[in-house]
Amino acid sequence: MSEAAVVVDALPYFDQGYEEPGIKEAALALIEEETRRYRPTKNYLEFLQPPNYKAFETEVMKNEWERMQARLPMETLSMKRCELPQPATGKMTDVQAWLEAVHNSEAQLEHQKLRIQNLELLQEYGSTVWKNSNDLLVKLLNTSQQRLQEVRKQIQDINWQRKNEQIEAGTKLKNLEDSWVGLVSKNYEIERVCLEMENQLLTYQNIS
Repeated sequence: MSEAAVVVDALPYFDQGYEEPGIKEAALALIEEETRRYRPTKNYLEFLQPPNYKAFETEVMKNEWERMQARLPMETLSMKRCELPQPATGKMTDVQAWLEAVHNSEAQLEHQKLRIQNLELLQEYGSTVWKNSNDLLVKLLNTSQQRLQEVRKQIQDINWQRKNEQIEAGTKLKNLEDSWVGLVSKNYEIERVCLEMENQLLTYQNIS
């Protein structure tokens, strides 16, 4: 019999006797027997390629991981690029050394200007961007919650529909069963009366 032809003859919302001894064990045994036929039975992800855990590993991450495994201290942040050193003592009269110091100070000054500009931009537009980002997150949250409520309502409606259908089917089956019992009882009564009449007829014939 194919899977599409399987008929589940159970009405959980109508049937009784689930708490009787042995019923639970029998149900678990049926579940266990059915799970043995599942394919695949062990690793249902075996058809996928093996995961590559190093796909997003950068050189910095790799070096940091090796440092942690070796229990080495973290390298301190270098502030050398923020310093403005003057030429060494032996190069106080070296024009080229002073030019390099001046170029370094100009680069540091430009860097500080850019930082000030970024801070000004952040101060002017940052709060608006942050507010818009929060509004978007709130909308996403509301949409997700609304969708969740819709799914829960659909589940509840399906359960109510299943319950009503099962109660209706169970009531119909109960009526048919009562009718069958009544007909069987009537047939038995008719057979009993017929047998009595036959016995009476035989007795009358014997007397005659």
